[in-house]
Amino acid sequence: QVQVVESGGGSVQPGGSLRLSCTASGFTFSNYGMKWYRQAPGKEREWIASISSSGRTTNYDNSVKGRFTISRDNLKNTVYLQMDNLEPEDTAIYYCYETYTGDWGKGTQVTVSS
Repeated sequence: QVQVVESGGGSVQPGGSLRLSCTASGFTFSNYGMKWYRQAPGKEREWIASISSSGRTTNYDNSVKGRFTISRDNLKNTVYLQMDNLEPEDTAIYYCYETYTGDWGKGTQVTVSS
């Protein structure tokens, strides 16, 4: 059974940092690219970052480029999203997406507020 589970969300002040984790199971993790999406209140879900199966290639939406870093550990079947210099506009539910079957996890809430 293919599954991805996000963790690491929480509340933080503007300018702060969080690191999200996504642990995958049910498929050969090291063979597939992974992505992060987010959905803010009242808005559609949007793609923010991708990483290739090897981890050598990454891509970011302009809204997070230079502040967020996607990485992965294929020995731990885990992909990470390091989020620095967070802004109130980053408040959203963050979802991990696996490209094996094409599905999201249940998400983790990130709230940026003073």
